Amino acid sequence: MTNIPDDVRVEARATVERISVSKFKATCTEVLQRVNKTREAVLVTRYGVPIAEVSPAPHQKRGSSWRGSMIGTGSILGDIVSPASSEDDWHAATQGT
Repeated sequence: MTNIPDDVRVEARATVERISVSKFKATCTEVLQRVNKTREAVLVTRYGVPIAEVSPAPHQKRGSSWRGSMIGTGSILGDIVSPASSEDDWHAATQGT
């Protein structure tokens, strides 16, 4: 892994919008919506020193519907054809004993 000096990183991020932590706190929702819409990161600073970067989340592929989303995830364990209990158990249940 190559070490990159801090001054190179700052120059590489010169196009990133900077916002003070106090302004970010006051306008957090708007900043998050703008980052999501423009897909451009925002650098949050305290006294001019970067403390956090708000970047857009990766796009999630969404299906057209939730129906069918579990296809292929189930498995059959054991016998699904035979009765779960014996016929005698059914007679006992109907007699009220």
